[in-house]
Amino acid sequence: MPVNWRVEVEWEALQGASAEEQACFGAIGIRVNDLWLTEGHDYLANRLRTRPYLSGYHLAEWFAWNWWRLRWEPRSTSREWEQTHCMASIGQGYIWPNITIFSDGERTALVAHPTAERADTPFRYISDRAVVLPSGQFEAGLDEFFSQIFHRLDAERVSNTNLHAIFESLTEERNDPGLAARRKFEALLGEDPDEANPAIVEQLIADAVEAGTDGVQEIAAIHAGSNTPTLNDLKTLARESGYEASARDAVRLRTHEGLTPSGNTPAWLIGARAARALREQERLNGNPISDKQLATLAGTSPSALESRKDRAADFSFVVDDQKDTSHLVLRSKWHEGRRFELARLLGDRLLAPRANRLFPATRAYTYRQKMQRAFAAEFLSPFEEVEGILAGDYSSEGQRDAAEHFGVSPLMIRTLLVNHHRIPSEELGEDFDVVAA
Repeated sequence: MPVNWRVEVEWEALQGASAEEQACFGAIGIRVNDLWLTEGHDYLANRLRTRPYLSGYHLAEWFAWNWWRLRWEPRSTSREWEQTHCMASIGQGYIWPNITIFSDGERTALVAHPTAERADTPFRYISDRAVVLPSGQFEAGLDEFFSQIFHRLDAERVSNTNLHAIFESLTEERNDPGLAARRKFEALLGEDPDEANPAIVEQLIADAVEAGTDGVQEIAAIHAGSNTPTLNDLKTLARESGYEASARDAVRLRTHEGLTPSGNTPAWLIGARAARALREQERLNGNPISDKQLATLAGTSPSALESRKDRAADFSFVVDDQKDTSHLVLRSKWHEGRRFELARLLGDRLLAPRANRLFPATRAYTYRQKMQRAFAAEFLSPFEEVEGILAGDYSSEGQRDAAEHFGVSPLMIRTLLVNHHRIPSEELGEDFDVVAA
């Protein structure tokens, strides 16, 4: 079903505030299809209200200033991230909804939680919902809201505000490919416009020319700050501590039908489809994948899967040195973890743009990383086979038995069960792809 989201405004009178705040004061609600994310209890009127009284000007200012990070920065656990992505942080004397907004690059989540009940608070939000929509539709909804605000300011003859200046800069950035690329890198780094270390941004842009923009953007999304590795850093690490691989020997899918990343399709579903397509192409049926089979498909040696005493890197990756030669590094020290990470890298090469020379498997919550994780889980432990082994027993013991059969971790089995709605998502932790499935 198409997802329609809007910020709806009914203008109201306000006294004793700045001209722009008075002009854009009103009853403001955020609606996704028929769901109101701003529903709450108005204690003064003693009734439920879907549109609380808020400042449309301050809301538009917040959206405009944080546009790049709301559009591109994936979920994070840092406190600073919350300040940028949660509407409750807007302030300015208003009671804002506890709505958090974030993106994986293709899909945007709006997650509403109830606000705490306090004795002196005239309004309490009660909505407890999570919705996901294509990021292009999120952009369009914001543009519609900006248009509403500027039409109102024009009608009230209010001009030259801070919002006008922010929006003028935002419009210029969105329309300039070079500026847009820079702003996207800054957002993925977790920084506001012009707040990131310029040397890091310039290096990422340069590395993107050599290794492909998509892969380098995944490095930015790690949020490593001053420790963000360069392409040369990764090449050196791979040669010194990694394993040889061959891009030419790595398996390729004969068809990519139904495997194009899209805001209309959860990342896990694309990854699972690719895994099933590869199993069918290679005639692997539902059998467990041996280390030798997995390594051969990835174009490397089974020795790469052997447990290690030390950890070579903070994330796994493959880097193509020349046309046919590559080196790979696996993060985990343990055999099961290394199998999962190699399967992720295999899936990434299958699904990433062909021009890429860098294939990272990180802990970021981007669309590409979630495709990888889903591919690895479905490829190493096909859901239909897992379902057959469990035979309705979704207990921890049953999950461990299935994990042992396929040579994977119990967490991987649990992830499959959540994605297929066999157990509640609370048993896995919050991931908006699961909510949206």
